[in-house]
Amino acid sequence: MSKTTILCKDGGFATQLSVHVGERIDGNPLWSARFNATDPDAVVKTHLDFLKAGADIILTNTYQASVEGYMKYLGVTRDQSIDLIKKTVQLAHKARETFLKENSDNNRVKAPLIVASIGPYGAHLHDGSEYTGSYADFITSEDLRNWHRIRIDAVLAAGVDALAIETIPCQVEAESIIDLLCDEYPNVKFWISLQCKVDGSTIAHGEVFKDVCLTLWDKMEKRQVVQNCLALGVNCLNPQFVTPLFESLNGDIDDEHKIPLVVYPNSGEIYDVKNGWTGKENCVTLEKYVPTWINLGAKIIGGCCRTYARDVYKIKECIKNLEK
Repeated sequence: MSKTTILCKDGGFATQLSVHVGERIDGNPLWSARFNATDPDAVVKTHLDFLKAGADIILTNTYQASVEGYMKYLGVTRDQSIDLIKKTVQLAHKARETFLKENSDNNRVKAPLIVASIGPYGAHLHDGSEYTGSYADFITSEDLRNWHRIRIDAVLAAGVDALAIETIPCQVEAESIIDLLCDEYPNVKFWISLQCKVDGSTIAHGEVFKDVCLTLWDKMEKRQVVQNCLALGVNCLNPQFVTPLFESLNGDIDDEHKIPLVVYPNSGEIYDVKNGWTGKENCVTLEKYVPTWINLGAKIIGGCCRTYARDVYKIKECIKNLEK
């Protein structure tokens, strides 16, 4: 990725998927990942929605997909679970192929990237710990490496352009994954996106965002894989807290030496089990933040929970206007 290229990532997969499946997705232990088995056509349609909206990157619907989760909640075997993860990647390929075929006469349309969503260890626990990182206090780095390896092997076997190591709430998990990538996948492109508190300075487990990013970047430089890292950043965070995080890291750095950033926040709405999503009326649309984030070094920008294809379209249009 060149220093001048800004890529538009897709939006909240489960949010857009709800348009096609017509049922509540939040609250299920497998979240949107169950539809990889029960309604794969809807998964393909959701990818296509984002591609038609202008997304340069689509993420596979594998965030909540784990061997343990599929075995427990779908009643399948370990091998069948791994095969389902591979088939999920193939659904993204099908959507990309369809999109390119529909736009074969348009020379300006470039092949979008398929990036595998690799969610945190806490996501499969279904206890909210991906938003606290509480498991960092008892799990070992080796356990984290072993758990992540299964899914990484599966998505790479199915064929992806990069990995989105996303919603990572604790430094120990981020470092464990980097070590795993260095040791076993030295040629794989990736980004790492952290889950952060709503204080503009710390990640979910309490470590300082700037310190974590600098530690990760230093580790990658020492292990000579920094060229594989597309970006560091944040996702699934109220957008109003993104700017202070990015300012703390890149605010006083000249453009040439800024760490490349990735950002895909949620809409700014608040979720609780009883009332669902609330506060939409108080949200500032994401494209309003885009110029500031680009100035701070953002290279990949999209949406997470409660962002639709229409939001991706607005982000893409903002990026195009800024590049003119």
